[in-house]
Amino acid sequence: MAAKKTTTGLPVNTLGALCYVLGPITGILFLLIEKDAYVRFHAMQSILVFGGLFVLQMVMGVTIVLIPLVPVLSLVGFALWLLLIFKAWQGEKWEVPYVGKFAHKLLK
Repeated sequence: MAAKKTTTGLPVNTLGALCYVLGPITGILFLLIEKDAYVRFHAMQSILVFGGLFVLQMVMGVTIVLIPLVPVLSLVGFALWLLLIFKAWQGEKWEVPYVGKFAHKLLK
């Protein structure tokens, strides 16, 4: 998949991985500027996953009972971030359960 170029001139697998680097920020950026379906999928998935994790951490941080779970969620989010960057860079269209299907639905 590395041979295919995008409007930015970078390979699609590189842009797919870059969609996750700054979470929803780079996701929104690449969703707006790229037309390639592979890159747009990873951009939408980045927005949904990391935007959702951010909201979940805010809710957990406000709830006194759930505050001890915030560091656990942060570690899970970091591991997921690394996994998604690696999978996209390898050229895989790996979907986060539930979120990936929702990303496909939003892109149609």
